[in-house]
Order: sequence, then structure tokens, then C-alpha cells
Amino acid sequence: MTDVHPRFTNFVKSVTSVVETHSGEAAILTQVRPMLADLVRHDDWLPEEFSQSHPTNYRQYLLYRDPSDRFSIVSFVWVPGQTTPVHDHTVWGLVGVLRGMEVSRGYTRDSEGRLMQRDSERLEQGQVCAVGPDTGDIHDVTNPLTDRASVSIHIYGGDIGRIKRHAFDLATGDVKEFVSGYVNAEAMHSR
Repeated sequence: MTDVHPRFTNFVKSVTSVVETHSGEAAILTQVRPMLADLVRHDDWLPEEFSQSHPTNYRQYLLYRDPSDRFSIVSFVWVPGQTTPVHDHTVWGLVGVLRGMEVSRGYTRDSEGRLMQRDSERLEQGQVCAVGPDTGDIHDVTNPLTDRASVSIHIYGGDIGRIKRHAFDLATGDVKEFVSGYVNAEAMHSR
């Protein structure tokens, strides 16, 4: 297992305390958001092996999985121009940019199931946004930079690599179920 920086260990402990004492998406997001913002303001703790890019696919690395599956923490890595499919999460989540920049475009579905863009949010290093069933769960994410990869840290209300989620076709509104998985077999940190 990789040596874990105390900054990340303290973040895991703090999030664990929040999920043990709070329930509901809004309460958890309110408490954890400033913690994630503080974590991603410091780029001294993520081992290089969890920030490796791939030329054709964005990568999702498991950093921590709560033993009770109450939350997971992952790093996402995109090379310039990479975009995710339009997708949902089905659980609460927070996204914080550690390196580079991301653009998140949110969508809603109309009564006939068509997707309509609702907003666009540009996140730079140190900034955080929320996703989830109560806050707006359908989006896509792009690295708009042309000269370097972007790395973000995500925390989700469950083991996101094992949760059945949905990808949406923008043109047709068709929905396809998927499970994202992880590119690494072992988490960066475990209890």
C-alpha cells in the first residue's frame, strides 16, 4: 500500500465523523464541502500513481472506500479535451479540482425524457461543486485545457465504482445502465 499523507488521512477521519453524525444529502454536503475545498487547495498529498492519465479514456482511481460503503473517495484524471458521457450518480457527491480545470454541464430531463442543458460551471484548482439526486445529478465533465491534464478529487455517498448508474444519449435521450469500476485494484488508503 502507498504511504498516505496525513492531510488525506485527516480528511478521511473528518468525513467519517460527518457521515456518522449527519443524515441526508444537504446536511452531509454542507459539512463536507469546506473539507474537500481545503484538501484540494493543497497539492502535496496525492501520490503520482493516482494521477496518471490515459490518451483515450479518463481514469478513475479509488483512493478510499468506507468499510460500511457510506462513501468513497476517488481521483479522476483527464487529458486535454477529454469529456465524460452525460451521466448520473444516484448518490450525493462533491467534486474538487486539485490540478487544472474542469467544466461541468448540468442537464435536466423534460417530461418526455429529453435532456436539456440547465447550467455550466467552470471549476479551477481549489474549487468544489456538488452533485446528487437532490442537487442536480445529471452532467458531463470536460477538461477544457489544451496543454495539460486535469485531476479532481470526488467523494460520493457510496462506493461509486460499484453503483449502477446511467449514461444518457444527448441526441435521443436513451438511457443505458453502467457500473464505472476503477483502474486500480487497491485503494490508496484503507483502515
